Amino acid sequence: MTTLARLSLGIFALFVIGRSQPAATAHAKQAAPDSSAIERGRYIVEDLVQCSRCHTPGDQAGEGERSNWLRGGPLQIRPTYPIANWALVTPRLAGGPPGTDAEFIHLMTTGIARTGQPPKPPMLRPHMTRSDAEAVLAYLKSLKY
Repeated sequence: MTTLARLSLGIFALFVIGRSQPAATAHAKQAAPDSSAIERGRYIVEDLVQCSRCHTPGDQAGEGERSNWLRGGPLQIRPTYPIANWALVTPRLAGGPPGTDAEFIHLMTTGIARTGQPPKPPMLRPHMTRSDAEAVLAYLKSLKY
């Protein structure tokens, strides 16, 4: 085997090995998120973005109840003027949002839902980093009811 052939084979092997490792690492992260990822997701969901304001059904005073935390339902927020395509119902997030994990990560990182469209108002188009989106998903999946 010539030196050029060995070099080509070596580069190909590095390419194949390098390509397969991130998938294995990503799978390992999804299989068992660590507590720091869940805590980071909790911080993003509860403190920064405050997802519960829309995704938690409220009591008669409009306050979200912890027993219905992030379970979705009728949206109690109304626009002050007509807005086309305003969401009337929000999806459940607790236990894992609708769709696949990949679709949720895509939504959180690109602002495009599994329908191929941005989410309906009042949901803003999120543009999270992949690690933040994975942390949010880990937190949502950790919520068991």
